Amino acid sequence: MKLSKAQYDEIAQFLGHVQPTRQSLRKLKEKFPSQSQSTLLSIFSQEYQKQIKRTHAKHHTAEAVETYYQRYLNGVMKNAAAPVLLELANEVDFAPSLMARIVLERFLQEREQAIPSKTLINSMLRDPSQIPDGVLANQVYQCTVNDCCYGPLVDCIKHAIGHEHEVLLREMLLEKNLSFIAEDQLRAKGYDKTPDFILEVPVAVEGHIIHWIESKASFGDESSHQAYLQDQFWSYWNRCLLLAFIEFLGVQYEEAFITYC
Repeated sequence: MKLSKAQYDEIAQFLGHVQPTRQSLRKLKEKFPSQSQSTLLSIFSQEYQKQIKRTHAKHHTAEAVETYYQRYLNGVMKNAAAPVLLELANEVDFAPSLMARIVLERFLQEREQAIPSKTLINSMLRDPSQIPDGVLANQVYQCTVNDCCYGPLVDCIKHAIGHEHEVLLREMLLEKNLSFIAEDQLRAKGYDKTPDFILEVPVAVEGHIIHWIESKASFGDESSHQAYLQDQFWSYWNRCLLLAFIEFLGVQYEEAFITYC
């Protein structure tokens, strides 16, 4: 769905004055009833992630980590059933899942006398029952299920939405009888950068020639567009130019691709 720059700025400005909670998301929907839930949620998530990136470093200093860990220990000592980590995350304006990660890593480091691997941390965040401390496991679980923008639960939802949009896009291409090569086929051919679909016969849409389609299933603000251009789109564009050049020279595609790429 299209959104004007003025509308986007108004939503972003509103989000700058609320906490990233489900209650704030409801307020956002009430404030902008004409916008879809999915659009508002995507903007909500992107704006919060920008804020977290700006403040991420200060939460990971040695002093901050030790302060959070001691506050966690003191909190559960007083009341182990209280959402200590969740309330701490909200108090310091940090994502609950990221706060849970900090405290879990500090706990394992103290217990094992070694820095735990990222693989182990991620596994325990996905399945808190693996955490060798029942109280901490419950605290981590409370953080992950109450986090709107980060954590394994959010990652699963994003992955499911992305897959759903790819399926819908494939169905639309088939419905229009457009010939295409899908991402999995491109990977099998050894491509390092793969859009979701490359059209074997380009089509014109609103005066633009479309060679390939990349579905992001999220709101495209200015910063995300710039990141996608840098990380993916320019490499697709350069490859199109290279293949056009190869075609012009009359060189066989497979042989030229290996030679020049």
